[in-house]
Order: sequence, then structure tokens, then C-alpha cells
Amino acid sequence: MEEMQNQEAPKMSSVETEQEEFEMSHTDKLVGVFSEPGTTFSKISKFPPKTSDWIIPVIVMIVVTILAQIVFMSNPAIKVALQEKQMAAIEKRMNEAVASGQMTQAQADEQTDRIREGMGQMGTIQLIGTIVGIPVVTFIFFFVTAGVFFLIVKFGLKGEGTYKDAMVAYGLPFYISVIQWIVIVIISVATSKAMASLSVAEFTGTEKSTIAGFILGKLDIFSIWFYAVLGIGLAKMFKSANTVKYIVAVFCVWIGFTLVFWLLGKAVPFLSFLAG
Repeated sequence: MEEMQNQEAPKMSSVETEQEEFEMSHTDKLVGVFSEPGTTFSKISKFPPKTSDWIIPVIVMIVVTILAQIVFMSNPAIKVALQEKQMAAIEKRMNEAVASGQMTQAQADEQTDRIREGMGQMGTIQLIGTIVGIPVVTFIFFFVTAGVFFLIVKFGLKGEGTYKDAMVAYGLPFYISVIQWIVIVIISVATSKAMASLSVAEFTGTEKSTIAGFILGKLDIFSIWFYAVLGIGLAKMFKSANTVKYIVAVFCVWIGFTLVFWLLGKAVPFLSFLAG
């Protein structure tokens, strides 16, 4: 009897050691998101979801986004390009207001000139506001979006997982968005052009308020990559063998929600920025 107990003890120890070695470090998870997302999320799903697996990439994303804004505002050519893009959107709204009879052309011109003058005087204040606002907006957007995907995969696809599992599946792909922002900054500095994305619409200069612009705006290799990995992550974290179903669901949610916002921007004047 004692011999049997002595023989079993090393086996239990071996299993525990194997489990400890199986759990990946955050660095391995970061690399795995790019190299083997399916295998990576499969391994992650065998352990309780960790807060570090979503909060670290979100914080890195916030830091990179803030640094990108500092670079944009510090580069004279990009700063002017950003201001001109903002002014073009403002002038478009003013023209629509004049056309609908909400204001006269003289009032529109006066407001446009006042806004243009204010942009030149409030550069530092605007930058500070942006730096303060980015973390708040990013976290709110993250929690809400993770919640939407959780509800869809939990109740729509009948997946077996928790909200925290959805947060991990959504958070780790943020490293792809980090690379996307770095590429955007490099191209913007190299071309002295304020890039907002890496979509076909951005490179061709297609107006995003048009249906063609909306479609071309979705043709962004990094965004497609991000949502494909998110679909894989959700499938693995929610214990599903049908990864394709989850990827399709994620892309439908992405296209569907952005289309709704785009239509709202077209229909409601003060929400026109959603269509641009």
C-alpha cells in the first residue's frame, strides 16, 4: 500500500510541473498573436483569464496613440494637414446648414473664420485635451465593445466563456493595432500627410461619406487582420471547434455596427462626423 502511494506521488508532481510549464508568459502570448493565434488562444483558454492579458495591450495602445498625436502635432506639415482636414469637414457642415436654411452664408463664413483662428491659438490646449481624453475614450470603448462581443458569442453562438474571456480575446489583438499605428505614423511623417488609417480609401483619397468610401474604408489589411484574430480568439476562449463561425460573426458585427453609424451620420446633420 505504501509502495503504491510512493509511486503515485511523483506522477502528480509531474502533472503539476507540466501544467506550470504549459502556461505561457505574456511575451509568448504577444508573439503568438502574430505567429500562431489559434494555438496561442487554445493554450490561454486552458487557464483562468488574466487581467494582464488585456490591460497591458490596452495600455500599450494608449501610450502609442498618445505618442502618435504628439508626433502629429509637433510636425508642422502634418499639423497643418490635420487642421485643413478638420476645416474641410467643418465647412462641409456649414454649407449643409446654409443649404437647409439653418444659417446664412455670412453667418457660416463668420463661424468658419472664428474656428480657423481658434485652431491656431489652441494647439497646446488641444494636445493636452487629446492626451487626457485618449485613455478615457479607449477604456470606455474597450469595455463596451468587449461586452457586445461577449453577449453575441455567449447568447448568440452559445459559447462557453465569461466576460473576462471576451476581454482577453479582444485585448491581445490590440498589439496588431499598435503596429498599425506605428506604420501610420511612419507613413505620415514620410509623406507629410495626416493619415487616419491604412485603408484603400485613405490612400486613394476617396471621400468616406460616400458608399464607395465606406466600402474602401474597410479594405485595410491591419483591420481585417485584427478582426480575424479576434474571431479566432473568441472561438478558442469560448471553447468552440467552429472557428470560421466566430470569424464570420465578428466581421458581421464590425461591418454592421460601422454601417449603422455611417447611416446615422448621413441622416442626422450633427452626427455627420460618423460618416466621415
